[in-house]
Amino acid sequence: MMMTELKESTDFSSAEAEHLVTAARDALSDDVVSRLAGFCSEGMDLMDRVQRSGLAQAIPVLADMVDNGDLDRMRQLARVYQSFQDALTDEMVGRLAETVGEGLSLLDRFNRGGGGRLLQLLERLEATGALEKILQSLPALLDKLDRVVGLLNGLEAASTVKQTPAGGGLSGLWNLMTQRETQQALQFLTTLSEQMRAECAKG
Repeated sequence: MMMTELKESTDFSSAEAEHLVTAARDALSDDVVSRLAGFCSEGMDLMDRVQRSGLAQAIPVLADMVDNGDLDRMRQLARVYQSFQDALTDEMVGRLAETVGEGLSLLDRFNRGGGGRLLQLLERLEATGALEKILQSLPALLDKLDRVVGLLNGLEAASTVKQTPAGGGLSGLWNLMTQRETQQALQFLTTLSEQMRAECAKG
């Protein structure tokens, strides 16, 4: 009885296989066969190109990049570059090129005008600490420079004023010395001479 069941099962499986082959043969038209053949040919060609180009050796590297997130960062960087490229209009490209050209021209003029020596001088001043002292004394120097400019303007104004002749004799001298402006001028000259004498003594 077991042999009979085994024989029937075998006959049934053979019949199913035959039906399956018949159905596959009926379903395979010339178009499907040609597409399957083309697909298999392209797949074999792709595998051959991958093998010859050594792309198989890059697969572990790509896997590491995926694990570390480097591949995702490269994708994001590519998107940023694409957005930057899309945002660049012809006018912006022209202005950027003009800016770069002017910067290079300015750098060339700076180099030909002795900019290298100026940088060396600044480096020496920085190494000796003199540059820091200059920066610290610069506000006071500018304030004193304003005073010097004011003094020079005063001298220029005094030189252009038409002087009226004073009366002669002791009475004229007495009148001149008793004037308030004369006394203020003498006090100013006295203070100025004392300060200049003190600065010369320091030197």
